[in-house]
Amino acid sequence: MDIINILPDNIANQIAAGEVVDRPASAVKELLENAMDAGASSIQLIVKDAGRTLIQVVDNGCGMSHSDARLCFERHATSKIHRADDLFAIRTMGFRGEALASIAAVAQVELRTSQIGSELGTRILIEGSQLVDQAPCSCPPGTSISVKNLFFNIPARRNFLKKDSIELSHIEEVFRRIALPNYNIAFSFHHNGRLLYDLKASNFAQRIAALFGSGFNQRLYNIQEQTQPVKIFGYVGKAEYARHTRGEQYLFVNNRFIKHPPLSAAIEKAYNELIPDHTYPSYFVLLDVDPSRLDVNIHPTKTEVRFIDENVIFAILRAATKKALGQYTLANELEFNPSTEIDFTPSSDGHIPAPPQISYNPSYNPFRTHTTNTHPSPTDITDDSHIQTPQLQLPNENDYRTDNAIYGNEEESATYQHIDNPPLQLGRYIVTTLKSGIAVIDRQYACERITYERLLARFNTAADTPQQLLFPVNLRLNAGDSELLAELMPDLRHAGFVISPLGQNTFVVTAAPTDLKDTEVQSAIEQTISDFRNNTLQQPTSRDKSICSSLAKHLAASKSQTLKTEEMQQIIASLFSCQAPGISPSGKPTMTLITNQEISERLK
Repeated sequence: MDIINILPDNIANQIAAGEVVDRPASAVKELLENAMDAGASSIQLIVKDAGRTLIQVVDNGCGMSHSDARLCFERHATSKIHRADDLFAIRTMGFRGEALASIAAVAQVELRTSQIGSELGTRILIEGSQLVDQAPCSCPPGTSISVKNLFFNIPARRNFLKKDSIELSHIEEVFRRIALPNYNIAFSFHHNGRLLYDLKASNFAQRIAALFGSGFNQRLYNIQEQTQPVKIFGYVGKAEYARHTRGEQYLFVNNRFIKHPPLSAAIEKAYNELIPDHTYPSYFVLLDVDPSRLDVNIHPTKTEVRFIDENVIFAILRAATKKALGQYTLANELEFNPSTEIDFTPSSDGHIPAPPQISYNPSYNPFRTHTTNTHPSPTDITDDSHIQTPQLQLPNENDYRTDNAIYGNEEESATYQHIDNPPLQLGRYIVTTLKSGIAVIDRQYACERITYERLLARFNTAADTPQQLLFPVNLRLNAGDSELLAELMPDLRHAGFVISPLGQNTFVVTAAPTDLKDTEVQSAIEQTISDFRNNTLQQPTSRDKSICSSLAKHLAASKSQTLKTEEMQQIIASLFSCQAPGISPSGKPTMTLITNQEISERLK
């Protein structure tokens, strides 16, 4: 008995749609790419209810003939390639011929299109892959395609969609990925009747500023390199603006956004020793590679690519990034310090100034705490008592649990009982002795955990009193971040911020949490918005936890700071009083334990 059968086209299209169109943002991506491939110089994106109700893309491209308008909804129907060899000469965004067929299989689609010089255009209605109507119509040159009631015939898929704010975030991200490299094309984006973006044709720097805020360009350095394997152009972020999350990181090849971890690592490695660990720079980098040396036919989303010259491109990209960072850093030093030479010219009385000398105590050992001569004498070093060392804002231990039952039972809590020995600092780590062995604590992650739990307690009780800023801080954000900030304002008020909208994507901050320095207010809010967006895109989390986690990163101790013994002891006591002392809010381990038994076994 035969059991194998060929699936009907409508079912096959729905299966294909599962790979190509998994949410409204996927449909937006495909429609925008088709508009660009049509040679449009102006593209409008209109969305309602985060794409559930309507996704409409209107372009002024070449349009389609009457027969092409119908044929474009068939599977594997494309004008981009004609033979297998064309797969290795692709310059267009699309080429598979799957997008419109997949979208039409799971939505109600209306297409209006007309070619330049044609008296009439074509109007087509399709629902669930079934042609409902096709007739001549009057419409301007170009194409308008409306996708209504996405997943109307697949309720299970529609139920898996997230809330509108999350789906809109995905759509905005797709819009940015397409609008950024195509800065010579005008784009507009409306959501529920509100204009979010109105992008004029411009240069790359202006497009970045239009999408991420007018002041964003001040945070970037230009990167440019031309070689045989690859041409590189774009901008990389200044080291001081590195963030704790991978926010504004955009890498394009032949104007196509790609996810390529090795090449992303090439840029990040250029920042070694320039930014703290576990922070990430911003970059907007365009790569131009011969299509014959590139394979984009790996996945239907076309964001994964392979390079024949990957190792070479990696080395060139890393070197170009280091060159950009070095050039601008050197330029700034030369500008603000035009001369660093010391003049040893004899004075009028014949006296020659002696070069400065450095004295030190060779017997000084910073790790000896109970022996003599552990500190240099006043004659050994220059008096630096006038220098003000930044002090760590330590958390208040009273804000935390003080009982020893950290994990809920005495046996586990006994693991963290102290022995009264002074702790030791090794760089960013604190080493302390316990009854069960030795704990090596990551100071940054430990302070993040301590501060996070303190902020969360204040957030839930609204116990923190905002601190009025001496000078209010004005924030100029892009449309997407403005939407998120407006949504987060009530929650940020619980965290201690007082923020008011000024219109045109501008806000003013008049008060901030007491622990936050005035100079950190803008970066703290921007980081909070970025973290919240990334958290909701990857795995939705509660707002209070997302906000407190972001702020904890700003309030945690600096990695380069030297701590006093009392400060280290307070960090240790506060950490072991936390509800989850072993892990930071971002999921990183705060410490590692070496038990007495392990030490004994290693020394046998």
